[in-house]
Amino acid sequence: MPVTDMPTPPAHPSQGPRVYFFDTTLRDGEQSPGCTMHAGEKLRMAHQIAALGVDILEAGFAIASDGDSESIRTIAREVRGPIIASLARCRREDIEAAARSIEPAPRARIHTFLSTSDLHLAAKLQITREQALDQIAEMVALARSYAEDVEFSPEDATRTDRDFLVKVCEVAIEAGATTLNLPDTVGYCVPQDYAQMFTDVRARIPRIDAEGIILSAHCHDDLGLAVANTLAAIEAGVRQAECAINGIGERAGNASLEELAAIFTTRKDVLPYRHNINMREIYKTSQMLAECITFGAAPNKAIVGANAFAHAAGIHQHGVMVNPLTYEIMTPESVGVPHNSIVLGKHSGRRALEHRLVELGHQLSRSELDAVYHRFTELADRKKTNYDQDILSLLKPEPNVSAIA
Repeated sequence: MPVTDMPTPPAHPSQGPRVYFFDTTLRDGEQSPGCTMHAGEKLRMAHQIAALGVDILEAGFAIASDGDSESIRTIAREVRGPIIASLARCRREDIEAAARSIEPAPRARIHTFLSTSDLHLAAKLQITREQALDQIAEMVALARSYAEDVEFSPEDATRTDRDFLVKVCEVAIEAGATTLNLPDTVGYCVPQDYAQMFTDVRARIPRIDAEGIILSAHCHDDLGLAVANTLAAIEAGVRQAECAINGIGERAGNASLEELAAIFTTRKDVLPYRHNINMREIYKTSQMLAECITFGAAPNKAIVGANAFAHAAGIHQHGVMVNPLTYEIMTPESVGVPHNSIVLGKHSGRRALEHRLVELGHQLSRSELDAVYHRFTELADRKKTNYDQDILSLLKPEPNVSAIA
């Protein structure tokens, strides 16, 4: 299998301009409750994720089931663009299954992992540190015999003794790992802690920079810090960001791909990194994922939520109608959202109501607008959702029942 064409990252602190996006929507994302996809859905999503421009697409966990293995193989055969990766524990049967699943891909990767924190070693694996090192050395070497592109992850890296973590990384590199992913598996870190871990590992293992080993961040959102931690890692010299569409993943989810891409695009002044994400495909990808799983993005989800470009407060509505930049730091079109929306409710002002009435074909005088607006505020106090037919019904005042009687 050919070696990945990802270039050698420059040494810190020169901070090379390119960040590589590793999408795990179809692996870590699919493992979360309510996110299981059948083979056809996974293939459909894989094509769209490739169109989005990700660099590495983790297609699944081959040993998990015959169906998942075959899905990965189909994606490896049919999807072009990204490197296609399959996950494997540091076990022979896992790695052999992963190797079979990615075999058709022109560019492929085996991603293997083993827990390294003392808690995981004792409670989950029931092995010693020395046994873990032997297993990592043997299984990374086995993976490298099948693929020239091998990623190793010490699971629960952020709670692993730092001296032992350094040793683990050295062993993995010696065995042939080309990417080292140090995950915040349980979402425990704060940004400065996560960045410091990478700084320490780089300082203590000079061959990471000398040999062009790619460092990777994989953050979970248990404390709501997955994106912040990923950014901190990148500032510390990491060049691969592992993430998922809509932030789906185990427990509280993974770092959100769309948030990271939007941050790099919008805040180039402080984060001058290039990436290959096609921003106009973001909303389409998010919506497609929502169709494939049992839920969509939360309404207040950044970038892709239903309210991300919606305005309900009168002051905001007025500003956006005059100049969208007053309250929107990016255009909805820039991420594939068709347009922003003015939501009419009890917090809306006259300008927003007038704007919608004009769109519906009704130009009112000032006195007419005042009367309709008064009726609108009474309606909005009673009704949470106001549709166009509700707005149009306000054009005619309700009959005076007492006068008719």
